[in-house]
Amino acid sequence: MVKVAIFDYGAGNIFSLKNSLEKNDANVDVITSFDKSKEYSGILLPGVGNFDPAIKSITENSKTDFQDYVKEKIPVLGICLGMEMFFSKSEEGKEEGLGVIDGEVIVLPNTMKVPHMGWNSLEIKKHSTILEGVDDGAWVYFVHSYRAKPASDDIIAANADYGIKVPAVIEQDNFFGTQFHPEKSGAVGRIMLKNFLRECQK
Repeated sequence: MVKVAIFDYGAGNIFSLKNSLEKNDANVDVITSFDKSKEYSGILLPGVGNFDPAIKSITENSKTDFQDYVKEKIPVLGICLGMEMFFSKSEEGKEEGLGVIDGEVIVLPNTMKVPHMGWNSLEIKKHSTILEGVDDGAWVYFVHSYRAKPASDDIIAANADYGIKVPAVIEQDNFFGTQFHPEKSGAVGRIMLKNFLRECQK
């Protein structure tokens, strides 16, 4: 059984994510620092909370640096806010992001209703580990006010179309990100979580 950890920013209920992982036969711990021994095969940064408090909870609660902890060895899945923290900065806050992926996070345009909430289809651009078995056009559930703006489009595995293209799935090395919530996206989301857990077992 693969053992993974969900980082808890202290901002909300992460039960649905934990439950979804356990239904895929994962052993799941909820952690608040990276100071434990490296006993996990994967880390999940959930999509609950606001940018600055979430970043502070990672950088101030742990003596161990996040990048040193995961390096290139531990797969990390960032969901919504969790994905946004991969980048260097966000318009939602003033704190520096984790900086593991080049780029920034910007607010959705005022031509849209913000926050954007609801189901949207994926436009798959290229092969992605966590999208294996997911059909182009599959529907997933979004709740967000910001979007990623990577320095390179090469890391974008899938977009969502809101009149503008919003990066929906990103993948770079051992970092995987979804702007939507796979734990709230039914059968399609379960496939993605299963794919991530399979990657954690390698």
